[in-house]
Amino acid sequence: MSFEKQAQDYYAMAPLIVLGSGASAAYGMSGMGSLANYLIEHTDVSDLSKNDQSNWVSFCDALNSGVDLESALHQVQISEALTDKIINHTWTVINKEDLDIFKNSLEGNDRFSLGILLSHMFKSSISTINIITTNYDRLAEYACEKENIHHYTGFTHGYFRQLAQPSEVKVSRKTNIWKVHGSLDWFESPLKDVIGLSHLEKIPVGYFPQIVTPGTQKYQRTHLEPYRSIINNADLAITSAASYLCVGYGFNDEHIQPKLMSKCARQGAPITIVTYALSEAIKRHVINGGVNNYLAIERGAHDDQSVIYSSLEKAPVVVEKNLWSLQGYLTLLM
Repeated sequence: MSFEKQAQDYYAMAPLIVLGSGASAAYGMSGMGSLANYLIEHTDVSDLSKNDQSNWVSFCDALNSGVDLESALHQVQISEALTDKIINHTWTVINKEDLDIFKNSLEGNDRFSLGILLSHMFKSSISTINIITTNYDRLAEYACEKENIHHYTGFTHGYFRQLAQPSEVKVSRKTNIWKVHGSLDWFESPLKDVIGLSHLEKIPVGYFPQIVTPGTQKYQRTHLEPYRSIINNADLAITSAASYLCVGYGFNDEHIQPKLMSKCARQGAPITIVTYALSEAIKRHVINGGVNNYLAIERGAHDDQSVIYSSLEKAPVVVEKNLWSLQGYLTLLM
Protein backbone atom coordinates (compact mmCIF):
# COMPACT_ATOMS: atom_id res chain seq x y z
CA MET A 1 0.00 0.00 0.00
CA SER A 2 1.42 3.36 -0.99
CA PHE A 3 0.14 5.25 2.03
CA GLU A 4 2.98 7.74 1.54
CA LYS A 5 1.57 8.75 -1.83
CA GLN A 6 -1.97 8.84 -0.43
CA ALA A 7 -0.82 11.13 2.38
CA GLN A 8 1.00 13.39 -0.08
CA ASP A 9 -1.95 13.53 -2.48
CA TYR A 10 -4.33 14.55 0.31
CA TYR A 11 -1.84 17.09 1.62
CA ALA A 12 -1.34 18.59 -1.85
CA MET A 13 -4.98 19.73 -1.68
CA ALA A 14 -4.12 22.25 1.07
CA PRO A 15 -6.11 20.70 3.90
CA LEU A 16 -8.08 22.50 6.53
CA ILE A 17 -6.55 21.50 9.87
CA VAL A 18 -8.68 20.27 12.79
CA LEU A 19 -7.00 20.14 16.20
CA GLY A 20 -8.48 18.12 19.04
CA SER A 21 -7.39 17.54 22.62
CA GLY A 22 -4.85 14.95 21.48
CA ALA A 23 -2.86 17.66 19.71
CA SER A 24 -2.36 19.43 23.05
CA ALA A 25 -1.91 16.23 25.07
CA ALA A 26 1.30 15.69 23.11
CA TYR A 27 2.70 18.69 25.03
CA GLY A 28 1.53 17.43 28.42
CA MET A 29 -1.74 19.36 28.61
CA SER A 30 -4.35 17.84 30.93
CA GLY A 31 -6.99 15.61 29.41
CA MET A 32 -10.52 15.11 30.66
CA GLY A 33 -9.38 12.59 33.28
CA SER A 34 -6.87 14.90 34.95
CA LEU A 35 -9.31 17.78 34.79
CA ALA A 36 -12.02 15.67 36.41
CA ASN A 37 -9.71 14.80 39.31
CA TYR A 38 -8.80 18.47 39.79
CA LEU A 39 -12.46 19.49 39.86
CA ILE A 40 -13.28 16.88 42.48
CA GLU A 41 -10.41 17.99 44.72
CA HIS A 42 -10.70 21.77 44.39
CA THR A 43 -14.34 22.72 43.82
CA ASP A 44 -15.94 24.19 46.94
CA VAL A 45 -19.74 24.13 46.72
CA SER A 46 -20.46 25.10 50.34
CA ASP A 47 -21.70 28.54 49.24
CA LEU A 48 -24.17 27.10 46.71
CA SER A 49 -27.74 25.92 47.17
CA LYS A 50 -28.59 22.56 48.72
CA ASN A 51 -29.75 21.37 45.31
CA ASP A 52 -26.39 22.31 43.75
CA GLN A 53 -24.54 20.56 46.56
CA SER A 54 -26.59 17.43 46.03
CA ASN A 55 -26.00 17.55 42.28
CA TRP A 56 -22.28 18.01 42.86
CA VAL A 57 -22.16 14.87 45.04
CA SER A 58 -23.95 12.96 42.26
CA PHE A 59 -21.51 14.37 39.72
CA CYS A 60 -18.46 13.32 41.78
CA ASP A 61 -19.97 9.87 42.37
CA ALA A 62 -20.39 9.45 38.61
CA LEU A 63 -16.75 10.41 37.99
CA ASN A 64 -15.48 8.11 40.72
CA SER A 65 -17.45 5.23 39.22
CA GLY A 66 -15.61 5.60 35.93
CA VAL A 67 -17.96 7.85 33.95
CA ASP A 68 -15.99 10.31 31.79
CA LEU A 69 -16.20 14.05 32.50
CA GLU A 70 -18.36 15.03 29.55
CA SER A 71 -20.87 12.23 30.15
CA ALA A 72 -21.03 13.08 33.86
CA LEU A 73 -21.74 16.73 33.09
CA HIS A 74 -24.61 15.66 30.87
CA GLN A 75 -26.02 13.21 33.40
CA VAL A 76 -26.29 15.75 36.22
CA GLN A 77 -28.21 19.03 36.10
CA ILE A 78 -25.54 21.70 36.58
CA SER A 79 -26.74 25.21 37.45
CA GLU A 80 -25.16 28.37 36.04
CA ALA A 81 -23.49 29.09 39.38
CA LEU A 82 -21.93 25.64 39.49
CA THR A 83 -20.97 25.90 35.82
CA ASP A 84 -19.14 29.15 36.60
CA LYS A 85 -17.06 27.36 39.24
CA ILE A 86 -16.22 24.57 36.80
CA ILE A 87 -15.20 27.11 34.15
CA ASN A 88 -12.96 29.03 36.56
CA HIS A 89 -11.20 25.88 37.75
CA THR A 90 -10.80 24.61 34.19
CA TRP A 91 -9.26 27.94 33.18
CA THR A 92 -6.86 27.82 36.14
CA VAL A 93 -5.56 24.35 35.27
CA ILE A 94 -5.23 24.80 31.51
CA ASN A 95 -3.87 28.34 31.73
CA LYS A 96 -0.97 27.33 34.00
CA GLU A 97 -0.01 24.46 31.70
CA ASP A 98 -0.31 26.73 28.66
CA LEU A 99 1.97 29.38 30.17
CA ASP A 100 4.52 26.72 31.17
CA ILE A 101 4.68 25.49 27.58
CA PHE A 102 5.09 29.06 26.32
CA LYS A 103 7.92 29.77 28.80
CA ASN A 104 9.68 26.53 27.89
CA SER A 105 9.43 27.45 24.21
CA LEU A 106 11.31 30.68 24.95
CA GLU A 107 14.22 28.80 26.48
CA GLY A 108 14.93 26.60 23.47
CA ASN A 109 14.99 26.70 19.71
CA ASP A 110 12.65 23.74 19.23
CA ARG A 111 9.89 24.35 16.74
CA PHE A 112 6.29 23.26 17.11
CA SER A 113 5.35 20.48 14.71
CA LEU A 114 2.26 22.47 13.72
CA GLY A 115 4.45 25.46 12.93
CA ILE A 116 6.68 23.33 10.70
CA LEU A 117 3.57 22.12 8.88
CA LEU A 118 2.21 25.65 8.41
CA SER A 119 5.53 27.01 7.14
CA HIS A 120 5.73 24.16 4.65
CA MET A 121 2.19 24.84 3.43
CA PHE A 122 2.95 28.54 2.99
CA LYS A 123 5.84 27.72 0.65
CA SER A 124 3.16 27.33 -2.02
CA SER A 125 0.86 30.03 -3.38
CA ILE A 126 -1.50 29.65 -0.40
CA SER A 127 -2.18 32.92 1.41
CA THR A 128 -4.64 31.68 4.04
CA ILE A 129 -4.74 28.50 6.12
CA ASN A 130 -7.70 27.61 8.30
CA ILE A 131 -7.39 25.77 11.61
CA ILE A 132 -10.44 24.70 13.62
CA THR A 133 -9.86 23.65 17.21
CA THR A 134 -11.91 22.61 20.22
CA ASN A 135 -8.97 23.43 22.52
CA TYR A 136 -8.81 26.45 24.85
CA ASP A 137 -5.02 26.65 24.86
CA ARG A 138 -2.90 28.87 22.62
CA LEU A 139 -0.47 26.28 21.27
CA ALA A 140 -1.62 26.94 17.70
CA GLU A 141 -0.92 30.65 18.19
CA TYR A 142 2.53 29.91 19.62
CA ALA A 143 3.27 27.63 16.67
CA CYS A 144 2.41 30.45 14.27
CA GLU A 145 4.48 33.06 16.06
CA LYS A 146 7.57 30.84 16.23
CA GLU A 147 7.39 30.68 12.43
CA ASN A 148 6.70 34.41 11.96
CA ILE A 149 3.19 33.67 10.70
CA HIS A 150 0.35 36.08 11.45
CA HIS A 151 -2.72 34.53 13.05
CA TYR A 152 -6.30 35.68 13.49
CA THR A 153 -8.65 34.33 16.14
CA GLY A 154 -11.59 36.71 15.73
CA PHE A 155 -9.99 39.70 17.45
CA THR A 156 -7.75 42.68 16.71
CA HIS A 157 -4.05 42.55 17.64
CA GLY A 158 -2.57 44.03 20.81
CA TYR A 159 -2.81 43.77 24.57
CA PHE A 160 -6.47 44.78 24.77
CA ARG A 161 -8.07 43.05 21.82
CA GLN A 162 -11.60 43.54 20.59
CA LEU A 163 -13.76 41.52 18.21
CA ALA A 164 -12.97 42.14 14.55
CA GLN A 165 -14.11 40.78 11.22
CA PRO A 166 -11.59 38.72 9.21
CA SER A 167 -11.45 41.47 6.57
CA GLU A 168 -10.11 43.93 9.17
CA VAL A 169 -6.85 42.00 9.56
CA LYS A 170 -4.98 42.33 6.27
CA VAL A 171 -1.58 40.67 5.83
CA SER A 172 0.12 38.84 2.96
CA ARG A 173 -0.38 35.46 4.60
CA LYS A 174 -2.48 34.51 7.58
CA THR A 175 -3.64 31.54 9.60
CA ASN A 176 -7.21 31.70 10.82
CA ILE A 177 -7.61 29.83 14.11
CA TRP A 178 -11.30 29.19 14.76
CA LYS A 179 -11.63 28.31 18.45
CA VAL A 180 -15.19 27.00 18.60
CA HIS A 181 -15.13 26.42 22.38
CA GLY A 182 -13.38 29.66 23.28
CA SER A 183 -9.89 30.52 24.40
CA LEU A 184 -7.91 31.13 27.58
CA ASP A 185 -7.48 34.78 26.63
CA TRP A 186 -11.15 35.56 25.95
CA PHE A 187 -13.03 37.28 28.77
CA GLU A 188 -16.39 38.89 29.30
CA SER A 189 -15.65 42.37 30.66
CA PRO A 190 -17.66 44.33 33.25
CA LEU A 191 -19.27 46.05 30.23
CA LYS A 192 -20.57 42.61 29.13
CA ASP A 193 -18.60 42.60 25.89
CA VAL A 194 -15.94 40.00 25.04
CA ILE A 195 -12.32 41.08 24.78
CA GLY A 196 -8.95 39.40 24.45
CA LEU A 197 -6.37 39.72 27.25
CA SER A 198 -3.18 37.74 26.74
CA HIS A 199 -0.98 35.85 29.20
CA LEU A 200 -2.72 36.57 32.46
CA GLU A 201 -1.80 34.36 35.40
CA LYS A 202 -5.05 35.15 37.21
CA ILE A 203 -8.55 36.08 36.14
CA PRO A 204 -9.00 39.87 36.51
CA VAL A 205 -11.60 41.03 39.02
CA GLY A 206 -14.92 41.59 37.28
CA TYR A 207 -13.96 39.52 34.23
CA PHE A 208 -15.18 36.03 33.34
CA PRO A 209 -13.36 33.45 31.15
CA GLN A 210 -15.02 32.67 27.84
CA ILE A 211 -14.45 28.95 27.51
CA VAL A 212 -17.23 26.43 26.95
CA THR A 213 -16.95 23.36 29.16
CA PRO A 214 -18.90 20.15 28.48
CA GLY A 215 -22.45 19.88 29.79
CA THR A 216 -25.89 21.27 29.13
CA GLN A 217 -24.70 24.90 29.44
CA LYS A 218 -22.44 24.27 26.44
CA TYR A 219 -25.30 24.47 23.97
CA GLN A 220 -26.68 27.70 25.44
CA ARG A 221 -23.35 29.52 25.48
CA THR A 222 -22.40 28.68 21.91
CA HIS A 223 -25.48 30.54 20.65
CA LEU A 224 -23.95 33.76 22.00
CA GLU A 225 -21.10 35.89 20.66
CA PRO A 226 -18.30 35.42 19.90
CA TYR A 227 -19.02 31.69 19.57
CA ARG A 228 -21.82 32.16 17.07
CA SER A 229 -19.60 34.07 14.64
CA ILE A 230 -16.61 31.79 15.20
CA ILE A 231 -18.67 28.65 14.55
CA ASN A 232 -20.20 30.26 11.45
CA ASN A 233 -16.73 31.06 10.08
CA ALA A 234 -15.59 27.53 10.92
CA ASP A 235 -18.56 26.16 8.98
CA LEU A 236 -17.64 28.31 5.98
CA ALA A 237 -14.04 27.09 6.17
CA ILE A 238 -15.17 23.45 6.27
CA THR A 239 -17.50 23.97 3.33
CA SER A 240 -14.85 25.61 1.16
CA ALA A 241 -12.01 23.19 1.97
CA ALA A 242 -10.97 20.49 -0.49
CA SER A 243 -9.21 18.27 2.06
CA TYR A 244 -8.94 17.81 5.85
CA LEU A 245 -6.18 16.94 8.28
CA CYS A 246 -7.34 16.01 11.80
CA VAL A 247 -4.76 15.88 14.58
CA GLY A 248 -5.76 14.34 17.91
CA TYR A 249 -9.44 14.94 17.17
CA GLY A 250 -11.89 12.28 18.33
CA PHE A 251 -14.96 13.31 16.25
CA ASN A 252 -17.08 13.88 19.33
CA ASP A 253 -18.06 17.51 18.81
CA GLU A 254 -21.38 18.53 17.30
CA HIS A 255 -19.99 21.90 16.20
CA ILE A 256 -17.53 20.38 13.74
CA GLN A 257 -18.23 16.88 12.52
CA PRO A 258 -21.72 17.15 10.93
CA LYS A 259 -20.51 19.46 8.16
CA LEU A 260 -17.14 17.73 8.02
CA MET A 261 -18.69 14.30 7.57
CA SER A 262 -21.22 15.61 5.07
CA LYS A 263 -18.42 17.01 2.91
CA CYS A 264 -16.42 13.78 3.12
CA ALA A 265 -19.31 11.37 2.63
CA ARG A 266 -21.33 13.26 0.02
CA GLN A 267 -18.63 15.07 -1.94
CA GLY A 268 -15.74 12.66 -1.49
CA ALA A 269 -13.40 15.17 0.15
CA PRO A 270 -10.34 13.26 1.41
CA ILE A 271 -9.54 13.22 5.12
CA THR A 272 -6.36 12.32 6.99
CA ILE A 273 -6.44 11.50 10.70
CA VAL A 274 -3.38 11.22 12.94
CA THR A 275 -3.97 10.40 16.59
CA TYR A 276 -2.79 8.37 19.57
CA ALA A 277 -5.82 6.09 19.40
CA LEU A 278 -8.78 6.07 17.03
CA SER A 279 -11.99 6.82 18.92
CA GLU A 280 -15.14 4.79 18.45
CA ALA A 281 -16.64 7.85 16.76
CA ILE A 282 -13.85 7.86 14.16
CA LYS A 283 -14.41 4.18 13.44
CA ARG A 284 -18.15 4.72 13.18
CA HIS A 285 -18.17 7.91 11.11
CA VAL A 286 -15.07 7.44 8.94
CA ILE A 287 -13.69 3.91 8.69
CA ASN A 288 -17.03 2.10 8.87
CA GLY A 289 -19.12 5.01 7.59
CA GLY A 290 -19.75 6.39 4.14
CA VAL A 291 -16.35 8.05 3.67
CA ASN A 292 -14.59 6.83 0.54
CA ASN A 293 -11.29 8.72 0.78
CA TYR A 294 -9.55 8.44 4.13
CA LEU A 295 -6.19 7.76 5.72
CA ALA A 296 -6.25 7.19 9.49
CA ILE A 297 -3.14 6.50 11.57
CA GLU A 298 -3.01 5.52 15.25
CA ARG A 299 -0.26 4.42 17.61
CA GLY A 300 0.53 0.72 17.64
CA ALA A 301 1.89 -1.31 20.53
CA HIS A 302 4.63 1.25 21.20
CA ASP A 303 5.60 4.78 20.16
CA ASP A 304 7.60 3.63 17.14
CA GLN A 305 4.79 1.57 15.69
CA SER A 306 1.77 2.80 13.74
CA VAL A 307 -1.43 1.16 12.56
CA ILE A 308 -2.66 2.57 9.26
CA TYR A 309 -6.25 2.39 8.01
CA SER A 310 -6.76 3.36 4.40
CA SER A 311 -9.73 3.55 2.06
CA LEU A 312 -7.42 1.89 -0.47
CA GLU A 313 -7.03 -1.27 1.62
CA LYS A 314 -9.46 -3.71 3.23
CA ALA A 315 -7.34 -4.40 6.31
CA PRO A 316 -5.18 -2.17 8.51
CA VAL A 317 -1.41 -2.21 8.03
CA VAL A 318 1.16 -2.15 10.85
CA VAL A 319 4.29 -0.09 10.21
CA GLU A 320 7.36 0.07 12.47
CA LYS A 321 7.54 3.85 12.41
CA ASN A 322 6.04 6.71 14.37
CA LEU A 323 3.57 8.12 11.86
CA TRP A 324 0.67 8.61 14.32
CA SER A 325 1.98 11.84 15.87
CA LEU A 326 2.02 15.10 13.94
CA GLN A 327 5.82 15.05 14.05
CA GLY A 328 5.82 11.53 12.65
CA TYR A 329 3.21 12.32 10.02
CA LEU A 330 5.39 15.16 8.70
CA THR A 331 8.03 12.59 7.67
CA LEU A 332 5.56 11.38 5.04
CA LEU A 333 5.46 14.85 3.50
CA MET A 334 8.95 16.34 3.83
